[in-house]
Amino acid sequence: MKRNVKLKGTLRFYLNWPVILTLLLVCMNLSILTVNRHAAAVMAFFVAIYAAITVMLYLVKKPLIVNELVRFAAGYSQVQRQLLKELAVPYAVMDSEGMILWANDEFMDLAEMMPKQKRVREIIPEITSEHMPSVENDVSLHVEIKERNYKVCLRVVNTPGFDEDVLWQENQAHANELVALYLYDETEIVALQRENENQRLITGLLYIDNYEEVFESTDEVRRSLLTALVDRKINKYMVNIDAIIKKLEKDKYMFVFQHKYLAQLEASKFSLLEEVRSFSIGTDTPVVTISMGLGVNADSFLGGYELARGAIDLALGRGGDQAVVKDGNKISYYGGTSVQVEKTTRVKARVKAHALKEFVEGKDKVVIMGHSIADIDSLGAAIGVYRIAKTLNKKAHIVINEVTSSIRPMLTKFRENSDYEEDMFIGSVQAQEIVDNTTLLVVVDVNRPNYTECEALLSMTHTIVILDHHRQTGEAIQNAVLSYIEPYASSSCEMVAEILQYIGEGLKLKSLEADAMYAGIMIDTNNFLTKTGVRTFEAAAYLRRNGADVTRIRKMFRTDLPEYHAKAKAIAAAEIFEERFVFSVTESEGVDSPTVVAAQTANELLNINDVMASFVFTQFGGKIYVSARSIDEVNVQVVMEKLGGGGHISVAGVQFEDCDIMTAVERVKEVLRQMITEGEIKL
Repeated sequence: MKRNVKLKGTLRFYLNWPVILTLLLVCMNLSILTVNRHAAAVMAFFVAIYAAITVMLYLVKKPLIVNELVRFAAGYSQVQRQLLKELAVPYAVMDSEGMILWANDEFMDLAEMMPKQKRVREIIPEITSEHMPSVENDVSLHVEIKERNYKVCLRVVNTPGFDEDVLWQENQAHANELVALYLYDETEIVALQRENENQRLITGLLYIDNYEEVFESTDEVRRSLLTALVDRKINKYMVNIDAIIKKLEKDKYMFVFQHKYLAQLEASKFSLLEEVRSFSIGTDTPVVTISMGLGVNADSFLGGYELARGAIDLALGRGGDQAVVKDGNKISYYGGTSVQVEKTTRVKARVKAHALKEFVEGKDKVVIMGHSIADIDSLGAAIGVYRIAKTLNKKAHIVINEVTSSIRPMLTKFRENSDYEEDMFIGSVQAQEIVDNTTLLVVVDVNRPNYTECEALLSMTHTIVILDHHRQTGEAIQNAVLSYIEPYASSSCEMVAEILQYIGEGLKLKSLEADAMYAGIMIDTNNFLTKTGVRTFEAAAYLRRNGADVTRIRKMFRTDLPEYHAKAKAIAAAEIFEERFVFSVTESEGVDSPTVVAAQTANELLNINDVMASFVFTQFGGKIYVSARSIDEVNVQVVMEKLGGGGHISVAGVQFEDCDIMTAVERVKEVLRQMITEGEIKL
């Protein structure tokens, strides 16, 4: 069938230009006629010849020119098609359903098959229906084919009148909505990126946790030997990862190594921690522990060092004997299985006491708050700080929102005592009206902002002091002017009792205040059975000298009958998991303080033979609370951290908001199975 080809645009204009020029010459001829007729006649003769030649060429040569143009276009199209077919970049065309309609030689060689009648996901499984592009947006993804890396680009191509002869399938429903697929080989780029990543330097800090305690208790003959052994073990370990290590002080090291060794260290869970902890030069030599902090993926060497400093501070704040890897805001913990060693010196307590005194003296008023659902340790520590503020003639308030049976007896005693102001205890709303830049905010028994009684207070003042005995996590209160966090301490009341002794100013606790603090130590140590050290008993002795009465405290905190029944039912219904863990659930209906009952039940369940840890669950206030307890074989704090909680090695907990009790039980069991499989827990 013969087709009439019509010329358009610029090409048509240029072919018609001689005709247009003829009209211009005619106009010129008429103009000359007004000047000189003879000249006009001569020009008219030549214009007529020019017009005749132009018309003849236009009529005769136009079809030939058009044919030449068509032949050139066809040849050019064929060249383009051949170039596309032989293009070094794998290229294919498919429909919107992912069926390959055409592919060039490179794509077919890569697929090692004839892609005809194949869907693209059969060749590249990563390309699914979700990855198909739209007219507005192209899609790109990275895949690996035959051990080489490719970048896949997908783009919608609208092609009305597409030459269907090149397609393998006929009668396509979406012939005008094709998808072009390009594969760009980026193997070398990926290899270079990986090599660059592997060679990035990581800065690390290594501290000996208990240097002073160990060397003070070691005789002089063995001190040099112990120092040499510790140095040798640390340096030998660093040689294995090709690290440069420099001793900054007698108990502090700095090291730098390549990023490619980080995976090796993490896989071994920083085995240096165990190696240092396990060696000794005699049965009477104390255990040496170390802490490590690593800064990863920083933008500069200085940034890496700052991350390492933050990591080592976090490791020490969590009790030492562990490694912390800080990658921006992502934090990973390794180790931390040994019990914290109690510091024999009180220098730190004295320094913190003097700093706290200065901050109290520099402010108009003091607001103290603990964690939500306050317990007696939180209340006792707050009362100790309250006494410091009153001794220094400052107005002070304690923030408490919810009063449970665990603190109600003590709280009632204070409210009924005329020696204390009516606004000694306030709620969150009233606290927010009081707090301003002239207020000192003291946070006790908690160091996580979302666990405090009123998180909003943290942003309403610039002077925040933290006194806590719980291990730190990545979620911490920011911009505290004074942070005294000692995981080795049995309770916050123990820490505050030590601080009280260095405040001076004739500070004297009243007997009721001493009762509150003594009760806090008793409850957190389970009547001095867990986490107790020399300083714990010294703090208790100080409180006894100030009038604390054990008999009065015991009567005050006796259990109500419904709570006793709930605890007995939970113990009777306890189940054993993996022959070493005990699980139980306490009722919350009719119980004033379900979380306290759960904690008491968890302590009781540890008395069962062969039990390494206990986990007790209770539902209260729309949340599931888990109380975890152990003696010394399992670090329940690590178990709870994996679920978003925290605490101590032997006392920890977590809260769930998005599940029921049975789901919470399964979550804890799954974490225990994983830790057993990975060797973190040894049965």
